[in-house]
Amino acid sequence: MRYKLAIFDLDGTILNTLEDLADATNYVMDRLGMPKRTIEEVRRFVGNGIHRLLELAVVEGTTDEGVDRAFDIFNEYYREHCADKTQPYDGIMDVLKALRENGVLTAVVSNKADYGVQSLCEDYFPGMFDFAVGEKQGIRRKPYPDSVLAVLNRFGVEKKDAVYIGDSEVDFATAKNAGLDVLMVGWGFRSAESLMELGAEKIMEKPAQILDQIL
Repeated sequence: MRYKLAIFDLDGTILNTLEDLADATNYVMDRLGMPKRTIEEVRRFVGNGIHRLLELAVVEGTTDEGVDRAFDIFNEYYREHCADKTQPYDGIMDVLKALRENGVLTAVVSNKADYGVQSLCEDYFPGMFDFAVGEKQGIRRKPYPDSVLAVLNRFGVEKKDAVYIGDSEVDFATAKNAGLDVLMVGWGFRSAESLMELGAEKIMEKPAQILDQIL
């Protein structure tokens, strides 16, 4: 076994959350009288937390107060609708079960609001993660390594024995900043080509390939 701990990103890595994120974004746009955003636009905007998503989604020239208002509206809506269309990627549950059966610790570190991380992990992956954390006040979000390092400390695992799995440039940078090996997946919110340009050595095309790299 190569690693004792597998830390996963959430959106675009284990869960396809894009439609619910787009629906929530466009609910905000409707409320604020702004043009709606396409799925592809939202795909490009996600990865750095909800506040950044909305900074990019609102019309140019929106004040900081306006973005904060959009953020509040988004959270109010998304708390109730974060799982309307969201689904795990095919094969992910089998991967998580195999990791746990082989004694590998599993965790989630995401830039999604912590309420969403907790709710979605409980709904879709009950008992599959030893720890999960999202964005919350007082903790720097990815690509800062703070949350990843906190997980290592929590379980007493050395960096060499942990791997981070994600789908975006933010995840790649997070792993590098934390000093961890990284596995990049090609089914998420970024193209395999863009991940290769970052310097990713190998892109996982199917979830089962994650097991080949860990066990």
